[in-house]
Amino acid sequence: MTAEHWQNLVEPCRELVDLGGKRWRPLLLVLCAKAWLEAGGEKNPYDAPVLDAAYHLVPLVEFIHTASLIHDDIEDSSTTRRGKDAAYITWGLDTAINAGSWLYFEAACCIDSLSLDADFKLRLYRNYTMELRRLHLGQAMDIAWHRSTAGASFPSEAEYIAMVRNKTGTLASLAAKIGMLSAGADEESVRIAGEAASCIGAGFQVIDDVINLTTGNPGKKRGDDIVEGKRSLPVLLFVEKYGRNSQECETLSACFRRASEEGIESPSVEEAIGLLEGAGVIEAARDKGTGFIREACSSFTSLFGQDNDSAASICNLFYSMVPAIL
Repeated sequence: MTAEHWQNLVEPCRELVDLGGKRWRPLLLVLCAKAWLEAGGEKNPYDAPVLDAAYHLVPLVEFIHTASLIHDDIEDSSTTRRGKDAAYITWGLDTAINAGSWLYFEAACCIDSLSLDADFKLRLYRNYTMELRRLHLGQAMDIAWHRSTAGASFPSEAEYIAMVRNKTGTLASLAAKIGMLSAGADEESVRIAGEAASCIGAGFQVIDDVINLTTGNPGKKRGDDIVEGKRSLPVLLFVEKYGRNSQECETLSACFRRASEEGIESPSVEEAIGLLEGAGVIEAARDKGTGFIREACSSFTSLFGQDNDSAASICNLFYSMVPAIL
């Protein structure tokens, strides 16, 4: 393999990682490992070998997340990511698809390089592959809805939450599960932590929907979800409030169609946002998103105990992120 071949795999991924991101999933992985050790009453809760394994495994979740962003921008025709041109624009569509696909598999190399027994590695691999399947299922649901302009393509709120638990919640779930496994947790506790983390992931996706329609997401443009035809939670709450066949929904759908044709500078983008704001559904979605996060933090506290310092750190992490990103 020549340097050029290697560059076409590594550099599109490295550039996106270097642009930053919140990086809360790797932190959640490590905090779950610490919290489980503390809950076990260990004399030294920060047992070095266990935490070494947890730190060793953090690329698993961050690399998968990076790969999903490369592919997500292609599927959504998004032109920017973290303030820069999307990878497929910089590197070309073929290189970006291939690099993102490669990174999904390269991520698991940190499992292979662990100096631990095969049974433990198998448990890690099972969770890794399960969550990858869920991630792509969630993305398939999202694509099916936003590619269609028909009113029948509006999912129910329950269907939407199922989608974001897969698409966004799955990597949070993987982070929590890998952290718990690295600390030797039992399967039921691993499951509970994964469910709570999935709920947090769903909460942040809902809040992300809100940000897109208010301040605009960092590195992206306000209202580009409307241009892309996204069935975000505020839109679904709007449909639920007025009914699919109402004049209000027809007006909103017309805004979506014009925005899709005319692009982000279309007046229809702000018109659609005004309709959603006037209906109160953006604020309602914000409340639902923060509610998911509160529910998940309560689950972590119940799992690890009220006096668990690392569990408190998990809750403080997510509570501190909510006002920061709103």
